[in-house]
Amino acid sequence: MHIEVQRFVSDNDTTISKVYVDGQFVCFGLEDEYRAVKLVHETRIPAGNYQVRLRCEGEHHIKYQQRFGAMHRGMLHIQNVPGFEYILIHCGNTQADTSGCLLVGSGAITEKGNMSISGSGAAYVKLYGMVVSAAADKVLDITFVDGDR
Repeated sequence: MHIEVQRFVSDNDTTISKVYVDGQFVCFGLEDEYRAVKLVHETRIPAGNYQVRLRCEGEHHIKYQQRFGAMHRGMLHIQNVPGFEYILIHCGNTQADTSGCLLVGSGAITEKGNMSISGSGAAYVKLYGMVVSAAADKVLDITFVDGDR
């Protein structure tokens, strides 16, 4: 199974993308901005292909167990991102809600200087339900495509 993140607009703080699963549009994505040299908590995931596995420890995992109950089997954890650790797919609305992770939402505001996503919980449940089994079976990957630069 494959997730593709097609980045289409960015500014000095935020990147907005469209997120597809096996070619089907599922939701919007939000990340930090592009930087040629990584700045901790302020840089988006480098373009490329990565594996996604489940992470069943840490603060996000505990919070999501409480928030989503039996549906939650572990955080969607993007593996082996050069220079990054613990990169997750999770809920949030603005670049202030991410430290290099991919946030997902049902809607997007793409006005430069005011970018955000909305409906994050619903989008997360939709995406998670589609891919969690593949992540658990270790057959899920994700590609980040820079169409905004």
